[in-house]
Amino acid sequence: MSKIALMFPGQGSQTVGMGRDLYEKYSQAKEIIDLAGDDIKNIIFNGPEETLKITQNAQPAIFTVSMAIFEVFKSIYNFVNSEFVAAGHSLGEYCALCAAEFFNFKDGLEMVKARGKFIHEASCQNPGTMVAILGMQKEQILDICSKVSSYGVCEAVNFNSPGQIVIAGTLEAVNKAIELANTSGATKSVVLNVSGPFHSSLMSSASDNMSKELKNYNFSNPVFGVYTNCDAQFTKDASEIKEKLVAQIKSPVKWDESIKSMIQLGFGKFIEIGPGRVLSGLLKRIDKTKKALNIEDNLSLQKTLEELSK
Repeated sequence: MSKIALMFPGQGSQTVGMGRDLYEKYSQAKEIIDLAGDDIKNIIFNGPEETLKITQNAQPAIFTVSMAIFEVFKSIYNFVNSEFVAAGHSLGEYCALCAAEFFNFKDGLEMVKARGKFIHEASCQNPGTMVAILGMQKEQILDICSKVSSYGVCEAVNFNSPGQIVIAGTLEAVNKAIELANTSGATKSVVLNVSGPFHSSLMSSASDNMSKELKNYNFSNPVFGVYTNCDAQFTKDASEIKEKLVAQIKSPVKWDESIKSMIQLGFGKFIEIGPGRVLSGLLKRIDKTKKALNIEDNLSLQKTLEELSK
């Protein structure tokens, strides 16, 4: 049996109404979403979109729906923990860790709420933006960030796939970087639907606050390992995770490295669990021979279960 890698999406994948059909059909999804509380449930199902996309709403909403989907999948699929590994993109790392039982859903939700609050506060203190640059290599992007440093902070923060790297920083510096990228061969620049310069050094205060917050929780050794964003390392030791989650807020997401490591270790099937198919698209860019299954509603759940049974 092929080993399975679970992928959990991050902020930006949210949509109003996500998870509703699973909530109505499966008790496991209903239990998780109800446990999150009426306020979060109402924002998940009814929005409006402007409210859902606010960082401190989007993060607990995506975490809740992703974990609801995972619990449904786990209840149906014959789960053998040794077959699995997981990774989550940015916020999705908390979903991956929760799925692997580093901590329970209730604690995970509290951590994610705190994370969203701290990131929102840091974004208000240090406003900025994030832009995906397509068609350029890592060295070119790092060179451009260096060249615009006199205009403010501009850093490469998401290494998503070959030819897709996200930069973040102050508005003036990032806009200058876009200009340079566009005249240096970039095929496209896409401003991301987020409210701050995530994963950059401008998030240092959020990272410091998260360090204090995480002292309130106990972590367990997991049932399967998780690849962590800040270092793309396979992690199965609870004692390391708090430090990595603190670093994650102000460090680049090394997504492409994590996925390549999984492939090298023989993980042949990938399942994106959560709203949207962003990570499925990135997988195809990282390795054209790999295709991700996904679970975001009942239809995609049934298709994935059918594929896994072959």
